[in-house]
Order: sequence, then structure tokens, then C-alpha cells
Amino acid sequence: MNSSVQDELMCKHRGGVNCGAYSAGSAASDSSLFVSHLEGNECINANAKYCGECIQAGAKCGWCTDPNFLKQGETVSSRCDEVESLIKRGCNLTLIENPVGKQRVLKNIPVTNRGKNKKLKPEEITQIQPQKLDITLRSGEPQSFNLTFKRAEDYPIDLYYLMDLSYSMKDDLENVKNLGTSLMLEMTKITSDFRIGFGSFVEKTVMPYISTTPAKLLNPCTGDQTCTSPFSYKNVLKLTSNGSLFNTLVGQQHISGNLDSPEGGFDAIMQVAVCGDQIGWRNVTRLLVFSTDAGFHFAGDGKLGGIVLPNDGKCHLENNIYTMSHYYDYPSIAHLVQKLSDNNIQTIFAVTEEFQPVYQELKNLIPKSAVGTLSANSSNVINLIVDAYNSLSSEVILENSKLPDGVTIAYTAHCKNGVVNEGENGRKCSNISIGDEVKFSISITSKGCPTKTKLKPIKIKPLGFTEELEIHLNFICECECHKKGIKDSPDCHFGNGTYECGACRCNEGRVGRNCECSSNEISTEDMDLACRNKNSTDICSNNGECVCGKCECKTRENPNERYSGKYCECDNFNCDRSGNLLCGGHGRCECGKCVCDPMWSESACDCSLDKSTCLASNKQECNGRGTCKCGSCKCTDPKFQGPTCETCPTCPGVCAEHKECVECKAFGTGEKKDTCQQECSDFNLIEVKSRDKLPQPHETPYPVMHCKERDANDCWFYYTYAVKNKTEKVVHVVEKPECPTGPDIVPIVIGVVVGIVLIGLALLFIWKLLMIIHDRREFAKFEKEKMNAKWDTQENPIYKSPINQFQNPSYGRKGAVL
Repeated sequence: MNSSVQDELMCKHRGGVNCGAYSAGSAASDSSLFVSHLEGNECINANAKYCGECIQAGAKCGWCTDPNFLKQGETVSSRCDEVESLIKRGCNLTLIENPVGKQRVLKNIPVTNRGKNKKLKPEEITQIQPQKLDITLRSGEPQSFNLTFKRAEDYPIDLYYLMDLSYSMKDDLENVKNLGTSLMLEMTKITSDFRIGFGSFVEKTVMPYISTTPAKLLNPCTGDQTCTSPFSYKNVLKLTSNGSLFNTLVGQQHISGNLDSPEGGFDAIMQVAVCGDQIGWRNVTRLLVFSTDAGFHFAGDGKLGGIVLPNDGKCHLENNIYTMSHYYDYPSIAHLVQKLSDNNIQTIFAVTEEFQPVYQELKNLIPKSAVGTLSANSSNVINLIVDAYNSLSSEVILENSKLPDGVTIAYTAHCKNGVVNEGENGRKCSNISIGDEVKFSISITSKGCPTKTKLKPIKIKPLGFTEELEIHLNFICECECHKKGIKDSPDCHFGNGTYECGACRCNEGRVGRNCECSSNEISTEDMDLACRNKNSTDICSNNGECVCGKCECKTRENPNERYSGKYCECDNFNCDRSGNLLCGGHGRCECGKCVCDPMWSESACDCSLDKSTCLASNKQECNGRGTCKCGSCKCTDPKFQGPTCETCPTCPGVCAEHKECVECKAFGTGEKKDTCQQECSDFNLIEVKSRDKLPQPHETPYPVMHCKERDANDCWFYYTYAVKNKTEKVVHVVEKPECPTGPDIVPIVIGVVVGIVLIGLALLFIWKLLMIIHDRREFAKFEKEKMNAKWDTQENPIYKSPINQFQNPSYGRKGAVL
């Protein structure tokens, strides 16, 4: 690659301006090198002093072993860069150290396919594949592989029933006495290889958990109730396939008692988990059913009884009885989680409804555990166990052992029905039935190399299962060329270092590109400090190499370009440019600033101090209407334009002044139509279709004058006048003038006649309408009067006159006797 291109990229990286001239003739592909000089380039930021340190910086980092790769002033760490960048900088691909990780399968037994009629030993059943891998990691480069899990048919189950035998569980014990054969019968529907065991717990045998009076130690129950002596944990029956024996031994158990409500169940769970030989656990599915109707004590509660020693997580069963309850505190929840996980035990909490919320919260802290609501007398315990087992076995959750420093692991689960889980949920799949097969994509990545030389294998396993994937990790911490290093090489300043991978790896106490300095005489920090400019963190301004406390500046391919200064902080090529010329061609570059020639100024020497170009025709500077700056006029009055502020495109009279020229050039008419070419050639004419196409003042960066004038035919024509770029006169004219036209008589006459006729018809219509209204009103009045007259001649049929007339029958007779 051309070194000037590389310097241009470095210029941009440092925030320099006008860096584009570096690559005026370079190929477009060289622009990709800019990426390698960004601050985010982990290879460069590593400042690697040898090949092994370089390849640990990132997966894209390579080390050039070519002895002649470095140019003068470049540091050894310049050999470390992204591979593509090294190639473009001239390093042959065969001379680049860029190791890659790999993986090897050591054990890969396929998952088991079988039915109940095909008997296999537990150790012959395989549910995960592969089983052992050997992986070599390169820093920053992930290594991915797939893990297959298949839930095997007819897989053996060990179930240990751990029961609270405090007095409140008296009625529950009666139902558990027949649990063995009933549960055996039910579990045969799931597996042909089932074993069951039994244990019980009460509480620590110290005050204040139990009463320590002699009588209460013999019988902690009150009244005429007979109870057995209190105990912490007792392994009653080792895991067995004999259900009748379970019933017999459980039937011999008796209830005990204690003083407080919470019980010592955590002590019992710890012993069940860690005492594998006494319990009889096999490497099969291990279920622990924890049955109680009370809460639990945990770490710290032992202080009430004067017990302060933390639980040691070891087995302390003597004659199947926990003997150290008075000595060790209760275990913590985290301690229990660890031991249950280490021993692949899945826990089923069978508790009464009152304490169901408490144990539901505990379940959230213990992976691969379930909670079932126990009836008041434990009559539903079998259904509870079967349902909880189906719930636990239908979910697979992967966990891994502790990872070495700098190593991370990511999971992606490919579950049933195309469901894909990522992130933290990538560890698990749900709703898995017997015979279902799911896959997990696992990716392991390291950052750097662990400090420990001997590392334990990483183990990945499904929670609750004994099978696991064992991964042996190896790390690429050195390059292959490291093996060919020459110790005490004469190339490293009289044998003061090992010559490997094309560079010197100095012995302790020696520094420098060729180990030429002694750090005993002066510390590396002091030498680097002497090569730093003031408070800068860059050594030799990134333009050179610090050799024994002094900066050696880089040389450039162009001999006319150079770095200079005590800290290589100066150069003669990184100044402002004008017209693609350094310092505008009117000065020289000194330490990033232009020193201008006489009669030139500004940062790029592009401002002329010669004022002769600003003189107007009247010999005045800028015609008295502006100031001369850098050889051109800056007009103080915006309406004046031109190189000497003599043109005013918007002044009154501009329209009349240019009217005749515009008319003759646009329409070929007017007084100057014969001399148009000679007298009217100082402006450009552009024709437009209509007036709305003319330039508007707000649409142009220069003033525009709108004009309206009459031509020789007494027509109006419209145009605009403007001065663009100070000197170019531009006229836009509407291509067709607007000429006046006479009125059209026929439409006017027809309109008048039609108007008169319509008005007459309208008046007749109005008169007729008024007459109709008047007649209807008169008729209505007549009808009303007629009705009133009719009522006046009639007599009310129900009317009865108040006057009665009587006639004397003798009236009028002669000789009547009175």
C-alpha cells in the first residue's frame, strides 16, 4: 500500500483537516485501512510486544513475522494488526501468524433407543451426546458444538420419602404406612426399575427446639399420648425394590414431638444428599419427596441453641442416625442447592396448603424441584408424587461447572415444535415426553489465557441426571513461531533477547526495539515519559518510536514530507489546503501551520492582500459601496453586486433600462430589433412558459427584480432581471406577451335578452304565488264564518230551560166558582 494513503488515514484518525490530498491518486480499496486505525481496533490497542500477546488480543489479530516489515520509526507493536490490514500494508500472508481454535470429539456414544422389553443396566443407557470433547480456544474466537438430549424410555428411578414425624403429622403417618406397595404399583406404569426408601426427621435435640427434661426426652407428647424420643434425622429404610418391606418398616414408626413450629428438615435433606452409600443412591433418576406440614429452620437459627459452627456438608450418620445435629448449624439454602445439584437429586416438596406459598418460594431457589399440595392426612401423596415426577422429567435444564477466568459459555435450545430459546432461557426445554429428542447449540469463548496452567475440565449436564458432557479446554497462548525462537540472539543487541517471530523478545531488564537499553539504568516508564509530549498519552505522537528515551521519527515514502520535533509532533504536510494545494500554493507548512508568502494571509494562505482587483471604473475601492477582502469586494449595501459593487439589479430604472433589449431578444420587436445583437449581448435570456415560472426572490440566493413593460404592439410582457455570481446577468422572460382584446357582442346581447325574459318570468311567478296565497286566506275566512253561523241557529239537545209554565184548567170558563 502507498504510505501516503496510510498517513492520510492516520491524519483523519487524529482529527486533522484537509487530509484528502494524501490519497488523490490512490485506489478506492485502500479506504478500508481506515478501520484498522480506529480507536476500537483491539489489535492496535493491545500494544503487543510479542506474537503471543498479539493473538490473545482478539480473533482478528495477526502478527507479521517478516523481519523487514517495520519501517523506520515504527514500533514492534505495529506488527500486530488485523490480518487484512497487515496484507494491505505489505506483509505476505504466509508470514502472518493467525492460529485458529479447533475441537476434537473424544467420546460420542449415540443416545439410547429402546423399549421396556429391552432390559439394560442404568450405566448402559445414554441420554446425552457427545460425552467428552477436547477444545482448543483462541482468544475472542468462539467454538461451537451441538449437544443432543433424549429422554430415555423405562429409565430407572430411585425415590426416597423423607417425612416429618412431629406430632402434627400423626394422621399422615397412617396413610404413608401403605405407601410402599401402592407407589410401587403406580410407578411400574413409568418404569420397570423402581426403588423406594424412607427416612424421618423431627428437630435438633437441644433447647429450645425440644424439651430436654428426662420425662420429655422419653415421651415428648402430652397427656396419655405415647411418642418416641425426639431425633434430628433417621434413615429408616435404605432404597429397596421391596415395597412390602417399606410398608413393614414404616408401620413400625411412631410420632415424636418438638416445641417450636419450624422443623429441622434441612438437616435431614443435607444428610440424604451427601450420604449416598447409606441411602443407596444409584446413578439413575433420583427423587427426594419431602413431606411436612410446617416451615423450616435454616442457617443462623442454630444460634438459638448455642450452635454457631456452619454446616460442613458431610455425612454424619451412625447407625442410620444423624449424630451431629447438636454440633453443626442448619445448612443454608445455597448450600443445599449446591449439594442437591452435585448429587443430581430432584426434590418434591409435599406440603400442606397453609405452607404451600413458603415452599413455592423455596422451589424458585432450587432448580429442578417441584411443590405439591398435600391433603390434611396425606391421602393424595401417590398422585402428588406421580404428577410432580412428570412435571420434573418433562423439563431439561443444562448447567455447567465453574468456568476458568475469562471463559464464557452461551446456550441456544432447539426444543419441540420448532421452539428456539436463547439467552438465559437457552439452557432449557419444556414439555419433553418420553422418547423426545432436543438439541442445544453451545458456544464457548475465551478472552486471553487463564493464569492457572492446570485447569479442571468443564462439565455440562442436565439437572437431575448423572450423565454429563466433559470438556477439556486448551488455550492458544503462543504462536507457532515461538517454538523456533533463537535465545540470546546477536540480532538482539549482543544477545540481550530472544529473536522470535521476526522481532526481539527482550530479556528481563532490557528494553528497546532491539533490546538496546537497560531498564536498570532507566525505567521503561521514565523512557516512555521522556517520549511523551506534556500530558499526552501517545508515545512520540504516534509518529515515531521511543528508543532509549528519545523519539526516532518515521520516514515517509515522499522524501519531501517529514516528521520533526522532539516528540515527532510536527510535520510539513498536514496543513490546511485550498484548491487542493497545500497552503493554497502561496506558503509553506511548518508544524501543522501555514507560513504564508508576502501579500497572502489566512490559515490556508488563500487570502490575497492585493487590492488592485477591487478598484471600480471610477478608481474607487469597491465603488465606495464595500470593503476589499482577499482581493474581492464585500458590498455593504446588499442591493449592489459585482466584483466592484457597481451592479444594482433591483434599483429603480432597471426594468426600463433593459426593456428594449429584452423585447428585441425575446420577440424581435422594438426600437433595437435591428441592432439587437450588437447592443444587447451582455445578458443571458431564458424563456419560461408562464408568469408563475419566473424566479421568485425567496427562491434564489441573489436579488431578483420583477418587471412589467409594454411592447410595440401595446402588449404587456413580463420578465425578471438578476446578477448571478456577481458578474453573470440573467433575464427570465415569459415567452408570450399579454395583448388586450375587444369585447364579444353576441354573448352580451344573448345574455341581456335571456336576463330580461328570466326576470319577467320570475315576476309573474311571484305575482301568481301571492294571489294564490291571498285567495286561500279569504276562503279559509269564509269557511270559518259559515261554521259560526250554523252553530247560532241550532239548540243544544241537552239544554233544559229553567222556566216552567202551568195553565189553570178553569181559566177562561164562565161561572167558575172561586
